[in-house]
Amino acid sequence: MIDVRRAVAGDGDAVGEIHAAAWAAAYAPFFDEKFAAGEIKSRLTRWHDRISSGEGIVMLGSVDGRPLAMAWVMESGTRPGLAEIYSFYGHPDGWGSGVAAALMDGTLQVLRDEGFTQVHLWTLRDTAQSRRFYSKCGFAETGATQTRDFGDGQALAQVEYERAC
Repeated sequence: MIDVRRAVAGDGDAVGEIHAAAWAAAYAPFFDEKFAAGEIKSRLTRWHDRISSGEGIVMLGSVDGRPLAMAWVMESGTRPGLAEIYSFYGHPDGWGSGVAAALMDGTLQVLRDEGFTQVHLWTLRDTAQSRRFYSKCGFAETGATQTRDFGDGQALAQVEYERAC
């Protein structure tokens, strides 16, 4: 059974585990091994404060009670009036289970409930799996691109996607 809900203060470890495992699988190959290890470790611990502070909305998707997907959304910092998905990750153990699609549906519903009509996100240009997922979820590329430095001095290309909530 798949369940989607807002994360609560006690979910910080579960959200961190999902983020770290997904980031290790999808992003770590783009970085030096030592840098990637530090980034993975930081993802394990950052979610307690974000959830308890109420900085945006953190959502969790679970399969048979095991959290396997997470999303972090809030009003866009660059596109007034739009929501932005800042993080959307599925643990590799949940890939193909449907939990990520269910989490996206639940996240879009929460954004509608919060009064948003449009949402956008940025993803790495070279992560084909995430780009296919967003397209399947009804997102379309806007044509906008940017680069992001994760802290190692290496700029990686990102593409923007958008859709109605």
